[in-house]
Amino acid sequence: MLSDLAGRAPVTRFLYLVRHGQAEPHDGPLSPAGTEQARLTGERLRDVPLAGIYHGALPRAAQTAELIAESLPGVPVEACELAGDYLPSVPEPDGLPPGYAEFLAGYTAEEQAEGSRRAAAALERFARPGDGPEDRYELVVTHNLLVGWIVSQSLDAPPWRWMGLNQMNCAVTILVYPAGFPAGLIVFNDASHLPPALRWTGFPAALRPAAG
Repeated sequence: MLSDLAGRAPVTRFLYLVRHGQAEPHDGPLSPAGTEQARLTGERLRDVPLAGIYHGALPRAAQTAELIAESLPGVPVEACELAGDYLPSVPEPDGLPPGYAEFLAGYTAEEQAEGSRRAAAALERFARPGDGPEDRYELVVTHNLLVGWIVSQSLDAPPWRWMGLNQMNCAVTILVYPAGFPAGLIVFNDASHLPPALRWTGFPAALRPAAG
């Protein structure tokens, strides 16, 4: 079905989303585990005909993108403010679990407004069919919140539903945007290219499967 859609829609965009590798400390550079996660992600994406790699400005995202790009010679790598780490939307606090409400309260009104602006611009930039005559493949190396935002809004979920869509470090999510058809989610949070010891990082310990 997807191949049929792609064949009839030559301007389909295939959007690959990857959360950055593990960092130590969280706001610091990649840890040795994060470096290996990024390297293996590059190997996984080696044969994807990517037109570009876009990443947020923080070191952990920039380093992850550069390491992935080592397996993709010739693919341009570009820093993009829309791929940064920000609050994508501000749900009404009524009815939210207490933990979510506390999380949102940690952002200033200015940060909330700027995050909403950037999140809307990110959807306009990435979450739609391509502009050219051929299918377009793009990779965005970003952060947990933005992956959840793009996935939830591409599937027409309520604006708050990015909350709770947690990503493993260097897991791969793939969305397809065929011209004339709704967006499709092909792969979500897939870490099959990582050995078990490198999976589930980035998840709160309470949410990790017992088997790891």
